[in-house]
Amino acid sequence: MPYSDQGPRSDAAHHIILEEREALTVSGVEEVERFDETSIVMNTVRGTLVVQGEGLHIEQLSLDGGDLKVEGTIDALTYEERAQERGGLLARLFR
Repeated sequence: MPYSDQGPRSDAAHHIILEEREALTVSGVEEVERFDETSIVMNTVRGTLVVQGEGLHIEQLSLDGGDLKVEGTIDALTYEERAQERGGLLARLFR
């Protein structure tokens, strides 16, 4: 998985392109919180995005440009409320 990290861009646009439920491209990604074969949780400039599916893997991640490419079978894309991600250190540890 190619990886580049030179910090998130606050002025980045946020776009999602889903092709045949097998390839997903997301722009405006600030951070990938966690991932496995069934879910990917990422912070974007528009909130926390959760991708659910099967056989998911991150094909490319560039935090410098804010771009993420995912391959696998994509079942759902869901946004979580931004207020939930803004908790203090203890709130984040006990989530």
